[in-house]
This record gives sequence, C-alpha cells and structure tokens, in this order.
Amino acid sequence: MRLSYLPSEFQKALPILEKIKVAGFEAYFVGGSVRDALLNRPIHDVDIASSSYPEETKQIFERTVDIGIEHGTVLVLENGGEYEVTTFRTEDVYVDYRRPSSVSFVRSLEEDLKRRDFTVNALLLMKMLRLLISSMVLLIWTTVS
Repeated sequence: MRLSYLPSEFQKALPILEKIKVAGFEAYFVGGSVRDALLNRPIHDVDIASSSYPEETKQIFERTVDIGIEHGTVLVLENGGEYEVTTFRTEDVYVDYRRPSSVSFVRSLEEDLKRRDFTVNALLLMKMLRLLISSMVLLIWTTVS
C-alpha cells in the first residue's frame, strides 16, 4: 500500500510538522487521517504525534488550546486549521477501556508506538515515502514533500 500523492489536508498541515522539526523535535501524521488517505477516503482531521512535550509545543506556536494536556494533547490553531498535537507517551493500565490511569511523556517514537494498537493508531505518516517496520512490526508510511 502506497500513497501516490499527498492529500491536500496533509499539504496544509505540513507547515505544522516543519515548525516542530525546526524547533528540534520529531513530528508525524498519525491515526485516522493516515488510514483514510491510504483507503482513498475523505480526511476529516489531521492528528500529529510529536517528541515535543506540551509546554514545548505551546512555545512553538502562537495560538494553542489545552484540550487534553494531561494526556499530552495541545490544539494548534494555525493556517486556518486546527491540529491536535500529542506528545509521544507511554501509558499505564486502562481504567475504563478508553483512558489510561496515567501517562508518561517520552521522546521516543518507538516507545510511543508500543502503546498503540495495530489498527489505525499504529499508522503514521512521515516525510520520505519509505516503509519502515518497527520492532513491533508496525507499519509506518512516509510522504514526499
């Protein structure tokens, strides 16, 4: 499975990734938007996972909203769009099958991927159209600038 083009939703969000990278952190498109792009479905929102901690993300961008700060999620308002940027993290046990009892922020993409299920949440889109397989055999897709 391979993208032959970069959907406009990702093109519009690329400046968000670039700002995070220029600040010295990693950033990737993740989740449902990646699944939808691969399946040629409409993309409804673009989520980003990053090695930047919430306070660092808020320093990078002028307009942010704390929407899930305890889980590492900051809403970035930029270029006429809204983007959830969530810090790489590890999680403790789930108390209600949906929310972890605690999270710990980490800088490692590999550690973050270990907590994700093998469905949508294990997919992420990076910047060079190459397929990587992590130690957990998770698919990672990249895109061309």
